[in-house]
Amino acid sequence: MKANSVILPPDQIPRQWYNILADIKMNPPLGPDGKPLSPEALAPVFPMNLIEQEVSSQRWIDIPEPVLDVLSIWRPSPLTRAVRLEKLLDTPARIYFKYEGCSPPGSHKPNTAVPQAYYNKVFGIKNLTTETGAGQWGSALSFACSQFGLNCKVYMVRISFDQKPYRKAMMETWGGKCIASPSTETQAGRDALARDPNTPGSLGIAISEAVEAAVGDTSGKTRYSLGSVLNHVMLHQTIIGLEAKKQMAMIDEYPDIIIGCAGGGSNFAGLAFPFVLDKINGKKIEIMPVEPMACPTLTRAPFVYDHGDTARYTPLMPMYSLGHAFVPAPIHAGGLRYHGMAPTVSQLVNEGLLEAKSVSQTEAFEAGIMWARTEGVIPAPETTSALAQVVREAKRAKEEGQAKVIVFTFSGHGLLDLTGYEKFLAGQLTNYALSDDEMAKSMAVFKDFPKPQQVKSR
Repeated sequence: MKANSVILPPDQIPRQWYNILADIKMNPPLGPDGKPLSPEALAPVFPMNLIEQEVSSQRWIDIPEPVLDVLSIWRPSPLTRAVRLEKLLDTPARIYFKYEGCSPPGSHKPNTAVPQAYYNKVFGIKNLTTETGAGQWGSALSFACSQFGLNCKVYMVRISFDQKPYRKAMMETWGGKCIASPSTETQAGRDALARDPNTPGSLGIAISEAVEAAVGDTSGKTRYSLGSVLNHVMLHQTIIGLEAKKQMAMIDEYPDIIIGCAGGGSNFAGLAFPFVLDKINGKKIEIMPVEPMACPTLTRAPFVYDHGDTARYTPLMPMYSLGHAFVPAPIHAGGLRYHGMAPTVSQLVNEGLLEAKSVSQTEAFEAGIMWARTEGVIPAPETTSALAQVVREAKRAKEEGQAKVIVFTFSGHGLLDLTGYEKFLAGQLTNYALSDDEMAKSMAVFKDFPKPQQVKSR
């Protein structure tokens, strides 16, 4: 039997991030004129040092020592075998999980929040604005800003703001300011409320508010920070997969299947991208991003150019999208309620290097309960989507009689998400599925936008 937990020595923490842009081809982001966007056009929104990372084609990028110093509070994170779940499922599969819930905010999000706060600090920025869905990203950025002496303002999607009040308390404990979105503070927020005063909000609306607040500061000392989707965010998260590869080598294992939940794509990409490089180079491996059926971006939406936010402040990006005006159903996995998907993840799905899956809300919570009653830790609702696919694959391995090695990202604990579990246990959770008519209506917004070219990395 293989070791149950693999602890990477502190001096083995990766000192470089892996940049997948060195190994794939991409359609460029487009400006308002429909032409490729110049890096300089992003300067009012992001500091130039992060813009340089966003467009870099360098395969390996050094992690600054001040960033490593903060990351070392909880990294390297453990890789653990889920032997009790294996026993319950009576599967020949060996299931390993990379546990990201040991960070101060309890999720993978600080892996990019810390470097983003650092790069803004050295660029001379004093204030950061951002959005958050379930509150994990807002908590992570508030924590990171406290480490580097920055002010942090978070627009939190209304449904999660109401469902998860202690996320706001976490942000404020670290010095952040949390505002329910849509708010009356921005034009984007006021417009959203005018359209629907009772809207549950969306990440697209919250992004618009945060971008508007950043670019509207005439002092030049405020920038916007994004917790998913963009290339530099995916880059910072690859520390997860790079650690996992070292840990798997320590026990002479290699995954047959990689799984992660996917909303904007960051925790999934963090584990998957270092293994995608192996697949590009010929390794046989299945890699699966898993999303909620209520927000089926990868599994039902088209690959298009669309805006990342509702008010269309952001550039046109090549991605799978349900339409920038789409407001997802109020599921408890707030971090997965996003209309689009990271362009890098989208490109890999479009090329067939990734196989997207979707799960219902009740199937996800069933897997979360199963996990809590075997492995002990209560998973975040987002993580339960990945767990549902893990259970599916473990059962498939049993049916096929194959001892598959499954590795997934346990993206965060659910100790501040117990309202969802309470409703599930009381039989009050609802499964949502978009009708074809709803899909068509939401996607009409980009029918006149440019179309991405079909490019191949292999």
